[in-house]
Amino acid sequence: MTASRARRLSKVYGHGASAVHALDDVDIDFTGGAFTAIMGPSGSGKSTLMHLLAGLDQATAGTVHLGATELTSLDDDALTRLRRDRVGFVFQSFNLLPMFTAEQNILLPLDLAGVGVDRAWFDTLVATLGLGQRLTHRPSELSGGQQQRVAIARALIAKPDVVFADEPTGNLDSRAGAEVLSFLRRSVRELGRTIIMVTHDPAAAAYADRVVLLADGRIAGEVLDPTPESVLAALDALRQLDDRLAGDGARGVREPGLGTGAISVVGA
Repeated sequence: MTASRARRLSKVYGHGASAVHALDDVDIDFTGGAFTAIMGPSGSGKSTLMHLLAGLDQATAGTVHLGATELTSLDDDALTRLRRDRVGFVFQSFNLLPMFTAEQNILLPLDLAGVGVDRAWFDTLVATLGLGQRLTHRPSELSGGQQQRVAIARALIAKPDVVFADEPTGNLDSRAGAEVLSFLRRSVRELGRTIIMVTHDPAAAAYADRVVLLADGRIAGEVLDPTPESVLAALDALRQLDDRLAGDGARGVREPGLGTGAISVVGA
């Protein structure tokens, strides 16, 4: 089952000579019930791709589907409803409301949608994320790792089709980051969720089932069953290829729009 897909997806910022091609004719599928990480150098288009897949930004060209629904044909009101009902978000900055308790923050999407709480699902999330003793605490009374776990529960509470995580461990120390990534992986394997995560950290990407590599706004390869070592090797190969092509371009032999080529690495 394909949870999300893009076809000939492009995003251009600006016009004329100053135009920046953040994404260039991208085709990609994301399998349901899987954990996928998106990686690439700064400016590679990874965050742009996630924002387009989640309906947070409009494409210049191409299509995005969430399940059978084409996002690129929806108006603003329909997109708002889709993001509320079928998409979850986990961000680096947690984005918890400081005046609310952990439980109130978790249930906020349901309150906004006017939907009743599935208490069995709520209890499952709380137990899985180890938040049972923290539900009455406000964000200021929680550690960074605990706040991010609350944010994950909030993203999952409405049982969205896909959860998008943008650098979810960027503000955490290594121990808290490992805990959060373990919970994300458990939400896929034990709770059946679909997660698409943007990260710059090979160790974080190794928690995923698959790593998609981007460079110059194009798909540049993937790593299956990733380990930190296989992800590092793939990124290093990508950098070497880009340096070699850049050198060829300086000598006048790089074709316009060639990009970085494509690599495919399968982990151990």
